[in-house]
Amino acid sequence: MNENNIYEEQDMQEENIGEISRKKKIILNLYEWVEEFTIAIAVIVILLSFAVRVVTVSGTSMLPNYRHNDRLIITSYNNEINVGDVVVLVDVLDEPIIKRVIATEGQTVDIDTEKGIVYVNGEALDDSVYGIENGITFLESAAMFHTKFPCTVPEGHIFVLGDNRRVSNDSRYSAIGMVDERKVLGKAFFSIFPFDKIGFTK
Repeated sequence: MNENNIYEEQDMQEENIGEISRKKKIILNLYEWVEEFTIAIAVIVILLSFAVRVVTVSGTSMLPNYRHNDRLIITSYNNEINVGDVVVLVDVLDEPIIKRVIATEGQTVDIDTEKGIVYVNGEALDDSVYGIENGITFLESAAMFHTKFPCTVPEGHIFVLGDNRRVSNDSRYSAIGMVDERKVLGKAFFSIFPFDKIGFTK
């Protein structure tokens, strides 16, 4: 074997070794990518299972915006609760309830029982922004079951009302009163059923 052949054979061996090394790197990178992807999917699934839920509306207390058997996606990802949020509450009544936040901690709520108007910090609430009529908020049950008005929402609590004020059992009544924020399962942000109402909630 002459010297040229020896060099050629060494070059081929080096090329083969380099090719094998590249393949190993590709396979190793592929394994790492699959591992990272699997971990990412697992984390997303875990987060979604806690942060996002699908709930079914029960009853008519949120008409006309939410009907019985409507399906909503709620999230607990953002814990900040704001006036106007639609929330699902647990451990308030025998089953979860869905209501709208009217006031948060430190705000004072009053109700004009003759005109059916809600006041928050002395200003009349404009219910029309939620697609419902103004002047429909009355106290339907016996006085002994009413929350005493005016009332100031304690720290860490919220005052909630149903959109269908005539039938809603909500913070107007002592059975519910001001609700501890820790009882908020999540905030509604997207409607998925019925199909003609698919979209972000209001």
